[in-house]
Amino acid sequence: MPDSLESIVNQYRADLPLALASTIPAAWYLDPRVLELEHATVFRDSWQVAGRLEQVRASGDYVACELPGGEPIVAVRGADEILRGFFNVCRHHAAAVVTHEHGSSEQFRCPYHGWTYALDGVLKGTPDFADVCEFDRSKHGLVPVDCDVAEKWVFVRPGHTTTSLDDFLGTDLSSHLRARGLESLHWLERRHYTLDCNWKVFVDNYLDGGYHVPHVHRGLDSVLSSREYAIETGERFCLQWSPLVSDRADQRTGAVRQGENAFYYWVYPNFMINCYGRAMDTNLVIPHGVDKTEVIFDFYFAEVSDAARPANLASIAVSQEIQDEDVAICVSVQRGLKSRAYESGRLSVRREAGEHLFHRLLHRDFTAGLR
Repeated sequence: MPDSLESIVNQYRADLPLALASTIPAAWYLDPRVLELEHATVFRDSWQVAGRLEQVRASGDYVACELPGGEPIVAVRGADEILRGFFNVCRHHAAAVVTHEHGSSEQFRCPYHGWTYALDGVLKGTPDFADVCEFDRSKHGLVPVDCDVAEKWVFVRPGHTTTSLDDFLGTDLSSHLRARGLESLHWLERRHYTLDCNWKVFVDNYLDGGYHVPHVHRGLDSVLSSREYAIETGERFCLQWSPLVSDRADQRTGAVRQGENAFYYWVYPNFMINCYGRAMDTNLVIPHGVDKTEVIFDFYFAEVSDAARPANLASIAVSQEIQDEDVAICVSVQRGLKSRAYESGRLSVRREAGEHLFHRLLHRDFTAGLR
């Protein structure tokens, strides 16, 4: 008989300090019940990135997305200039009201039966509904979700916890991001990657404090200082940073990874911000199954003119190479997690404080959800 979900969760010792801690057990990466628990706790109750602030600057601008667990969401700037979020689900027969990823509209019209909604979610039009009894139109507007903005991004939260976005991010992370001068960076391009691994494998790989970099990313390793690589953890974020060095830099990587430092921010549970001087990319990690993950990359640069395009594309090409290397190692890890030879592993005190934080936050959300 398989172990109960509660016993699988309790296999992890969240109370142990980093020097004594192990990783979460393999079953957390393999059991479909764990993924269902993540959808019901981690992703429902945390703030999730829905789009870029620049996409919803003017009245009528909207951005639509699908959150982990398949929740369709739309965020829209109303006629009153207020930014609101809604489940992108028609109250008639559940079709998606918004069918484009972003755009601008004076109202939303469901493509299925033509029900129309104002930008504040109020139901305005219901064709051929004149003879329906006991139907209160005011109670059939789009269902709202919490929506807020931080730096360059629109965040939404489908659950009903009371933690504000400011509190969720925390003052330490907010001050860090303000210091990076993100307002001077402009979006250029988005790319999607599909990995045959659990989403947590990708996050673990990101949070290992540069442990894998010398062995997996030779080009990236050539511009980072392993000796000075530092890790800082907050309540729900981890910052990894390193001075950028040029004396031993790989030519391709050194040409596009310039500046004083590289900063790598992880925001619980699935958002990363990678800053290199005048360039930045973000990673949004979306689980699509226990062993299927989508990672969405957005690339930003200080200059996005035609003249700057060759250099920007060269930077994206280096990111592509690093991502290809990460895909290969993450797939290898997922394969190993299925082996009876592996249950869990120990953590490096020097390198893996970020992973330790990630695993403890997961355990906290899981145990709260099982109560």
